[in-house]
Amino acid sequence: MRQVMRTLGILLRKEMWLMRRNPFIPRIIVMLPVMGMLVLPLVANFDVKNVGIAVVDNDVSMLSRRIIADCEASEYLAVKGCYCTYADAMRLMEDGEANVILSIPRDYEKNITKGPAPMLDVAANGVDAISGMIGARYAAQSAMATLGAWCAERGVEAGGANVNVLNLYNPTLDFRNYMIPALIVILIIIICGFLPALNIVKEKETGTIEAMNVTPVGRVTFVLSKLIPYWVVCVLVVTVGMIIGRVVYGLSPAGSIGAVYAAAVLFGLVMSGIGVTIANKSATMQQSVFVMMAVVMIFNLMSGLFTPVSSMPQWAQYLTYANPPRYFVEIMRGVYLRGAGMEDLAVQYLALAGFATVVCALAAMTYTKRNSA
Repeated sequence: MRQVMRTLGILLRKEMWLMRRNPFIPRIIVMLPVMGMLVLPLVANFDVKNVGIAVVDNDVSMLSRRIIADCEASEYLAVKGCYCTYADAMRLMEDGEANVILSIPRDYEKNITKGPAPMLDVAANGVDAISGMIGARYAAQSAMATLGAWCAERGVEAGGANVNVLNLYNPTLDFRNYMIPALIVILIIIICGFLPALNIVKEKETGTIEAMNVTPVGRVTFVLSKLIPYWVVCVLVVTVGMIIGRVVYGLSPAGSIGAVYAAAVLFGLVMSGIGVTIANKSATMQQSVFVMMAVVMIFNLMSGLFTPVSSMPQWAQYLTYANPPRYFVEIMRGVYLRGAGMEDLAVQYLALAGFATVVCALAAMTYTKRNSA
């Protein structure tokens, strides 16, 4: 055992020396997390604000003017025009200046006190589906809030039901709160997946790995020497991500930082093990890059990072149970936003531990030593 540990220490020093000698790897380890965490949350922002809205005011009453004024005062809506005919509002939408049309019917204020409130029509632009649908919801909520306040001031019972929406865990629906944990996941997938694969394949192409093949170093020792450096890199990436998230964006994990590190260590082992496995079966750097790109694409699309797992087809939802990033995404969002602990996410931690064990064993088994002639 002592000899194995001594051999592993020597191999780890060799890996660190190779990483320092390579001008690409140290830069990508430092620059990619820093630039990604600083730039992407500012650029890739899916918060929908200042949605253009055209109003068709057929009532021309105090209530209709108040509805329009409240829409204009909202930071999420921008009234682009108020018209008397629907055709004029449609032209504004066709020109791309408005994504929502709010139609106020004739005698709207007069008919409210006589029974159920008349229906307000809200039309959304289906071409720009995100702005259209979310803007339509903003317009409807703004109009309902105005109607509720107007009826309360006059002691009139509103015909429609007023709903008070409370957004738990992320009250402001700030997209950066979702983006920053997701970016940490993506960075670990890229760095801990690609770099071990490229490192091993480069040794194959240069022929230096042949010197390892003729030594008595075992498979497990060799694979550990490739996994442990990127295990440390994974911890560094998570640390940089959390520091930038806290200092620049004011977002800290609502739960334990230790829970984040525990999940990151397991997930880092999974991704580096996958990278080593792919490298063991690749003869050239191009092969490893293309295979790794395919794996990363599937991992990202089916992890729940971009689309909820619940919105996928049933057969695809079953497939996500075999996708390690799904569990890491659930842990990161649970710890960051809900303040969940390891006991609350025990299933996800056990799944990652199982994946790490299987993948690291597969990486050791796929490494074959060829004796040189």
